[in-house]
Amino acid sequence: MRIIPAIDIIDGKCVRLSQGDYGQKTVYNENPLEVAKQFEDAGLKYLHLVDLDGAKAKKVVNWKVLETITSQTDLNVDFGGGLRTKEDVQTVFNCGAKQITAGSISVNDREAVLAWISEFGTEKIILGADAKNGRIATHGWLDDSGLDVIEFISDYQQKGIEYVVCTDIAKDGMLEGPSIELYRKILKKNAGLKLIASGGVSSLEDLIQLKEIGCEAAIVGKAIYEGKVTLEELSELC
Repeated sequence: MRIIPAIDIIDGKCVRLSQGDYGQKTVYNENPLEVAKQFEDAGLKYLHLVDLDGAKAKKVVNWKVLETITSQTDLNVDFGGGLRTKEDVQTVFNCGAKQITAGSISVNDREAVLAWISEFGTEKIILGADAKNGRIATHGWLDDSGLDVIEFISDYQQKGIEYVVCTDIAKDGMLEGPSIELYRKILKKNAGLKLIASGGVSSLEDLIQLKEIGCEAAIVGKAIYEGKVTLEELSELC
């Protein structure tokens, strides 16, 4: 299972939110590149970079942070937040991202996402399926779409999506463990899916459990910043 450390960006700074609440923001470092280099120096190879300003503004805002990280590290970066047009996606790829996450737009403009899959390839596009009370939430987790998360993923898998990152918003940033049962249900319904678990990881035991149920990768954020797991432990687990 791949281990993917996370950097969330607001105002160009490395932050974490609790349950997606912009009012519960903690700034961990004012220099995201410094954090990214720490991940790389520890032997980690991947990075989940989220433009929270972009998610809220409905347009990519922090593309320069992405460009700085990809030009000064060898991390494989997946980028999400604010992507709305093919030009946005192309810009992000030009800035060095290996994959992009289609979040809110996967709800609001399904045809656009299907076109991205066709043009850029299924290995480049990650479906963002962020769940609140079992339903897909959009626009920085501020809006409830009313769509069932499992059915939403199934529909996209039938259209060719391979990678899905799923966050249970109630778990995100709370360090109370990931949504194991939700992920079990998703994997049972969608055979062959490359599921990336996100939210709630608080220990190495959580990661081992995610691996055992069949997750392809797990994103780790606050547990790193709060010292619940060390970068060396994550590197060894990889």
